[in-house]
Amino acid sequence: MVEGAIYRNQNNCQPFTLLTFQLLEPLSFWLSTNAMANKRIMMSTLHMNIGTVAQRSGVPPKTIRYYEDIGLLTPPERMANGYRSYSPTEMHTLQFIKRARSLGFSVEQVRGLLDLWRDRSRRSKAVKAIAARHLQVLDQKMEELKTMRKAIADMMARCSGDERPECPIIDDLAR
Repeated sequence: MVEGAIYRNQNNCQPFTLLTFQLLEPLSFWLSTNAMANKRIMMSTLHMNIGTVAQRSGVPPKTIRYYEDIGLLTPPERMANGYRSYSPTEMHTLQFIKRARSLGFSVEQVRGLLDLWRDRSRRSKAVKAIAARHLQVLDQKMEELKTMRKAIADMMARCSGDERPECPIIDDLAR
């Protein structure tokens, strides 16, 4: 019989306890060893603290707490020590949020997309409508950026960039 021991997962992050089990025969040792390895992996991903979730998702802990505060991410249960205990479902939700935000969707758009993601009876046209509105905003911003770029390029073309104090860029900004 092997007594319970504290192990760390492959990334040496979240500690977990290995449960006691008894080996009955040599073949069961091999099976139990594989089951034990699977159980260790499963246990390490079932209960992740905020540091582990932040590391695995690439989202800083402060941002994770912000998403909880504004209701994008459901606050996780707490472990006996008071630490947040994130489940794989919460991790998946966080990855969804991160991807949507990386594409420029606003917090409110992400909230709507999350609601639709969770609603298995959703209509894809509702999702597409949010994406279409966002695409229109992106197109408008791109046009604004092109206009800004052209204005700055024109100012730079008129500026000699030498040692003299006269500068068409400053003059244009000051008017």
